[in-house]
Amino acid sequence: MGRAFNFSPGPAALPDAVLEQARAELLDYQGQGLSVMEMSHRSKEFIAIAEAAEADLRTLLAISDDYEVLFLQGGASMQFAMLPLNLCQAEDTVDYIHTGAWGSKAIAEAARLANVNIAASSADADFTCIPARHTWQLMPGAAYCHIVANETIGGVQFHDFPATPSPLVADMSSELLSRVIDVGRFGVIYAGAQKNIGPAGLCVVVIHKELLGRARPGTPRIFDYAVQAEHGSMFNTPPTYAWYLAGLVLRWLKDSGGVAAIETINRRKAAKLYAAIDASSLYTAPVAVQDRSIMNVPFTLADPALDAEFLAGAKQRRLANLKGHRSVGGMRASLYNAVSEAAVDALIDYMADFEKERA
Repeated sequence: MGRAFNFSPGPAALPDAVLEQARAELLDYQGQGLSVMEMSHRSKEFIAIAEAAEADLRTLLAISDDYEVLFLQGGASMQFAMLPLNLCQAEDTVDYIHTGAWGSKAIAEAARLANVNIAASSADADFTCIPARHTWQLMPGAAYCHIVANETIGGVQFHDFPATPSPLVADMSSELLSRVIDVGRFGVIYAGAQKNIGPAGLCVVVIHKELLGRARPGTPRIFDYAVQAEHGSMFNTPPTYAWYLAGLVLRWLKDSGGVAAIETINRRKAAKLYAAIDASSLYTAPVAVQDRSIMNVPFTLADPALDAEFLAGAKQRRLANLKGHRSVGGMRASLYNAVSEAAVDALIDYMADFEKERA
């Protein structure tokens, strides 16, 4: 039947070319007679894979030598705890900007380990916008300021990154590599891989070297950024196959023209879909226009009773994973790098046909 158009928020679509290469190398990686899954992480073959992935990521994001790049396990959720363990002491204050579900989770975890100042929140607006910068009440002497650059569930995105007196820390799980950013504006960037980087099981951390070596006493060594950096992200056996696949995705992105080229495509995809929603009387996008995400597009139908029918029709057209998160309902189309423009066009055509049939 062929591959479906996959709008999953994560684990998400991977490029066909990457999957095809992985399939070709699954049983025999470059004449070694074994799979990467069976290969020692200490072997020269895997070390080469790991080094190439880091080099490609550094090139794609223009990451300077002032930063360490780590490939870790535990996903972004583990970073919710690793950040305060590494960047502050228990009595310190940390600033958090609360813009949605993932901000809530990050705040809850940090509150177990430090004094959290919620410097700004869009809760009163049902997390449909980014709080205006002039409303932020940052705490003098805070150890860092944390934002979720793109809320995967709510579809709210920072389009400009704020200057903050303390190191800016950003969860970029659902947007890293989707647009050009200035890494130098951040103390730490972290991203679960399963959106734009690769399969689930891996988390990329980009951390300024000045922030290493600050872990509080008692921090388990495996959770210490400095220890992980010292061991090249191999303090323990890393998720080797996920790392390998991430490397293939990074090489695919380089071959596709890099981040600037993919950003042009991503913005075009999102603009098309938002235009279709805004021109409709059936569909509504709840997020404030200026803060709409180009990666995750939530939308609702005028009558929620039509949701099940809409999803069933989408499935018939091989449009997969459009159901909104259980906490908010409605629909959500995730438009990550590997989601083609043809997929977005197919979704827009289906949405128009569905509305026309009910006119």
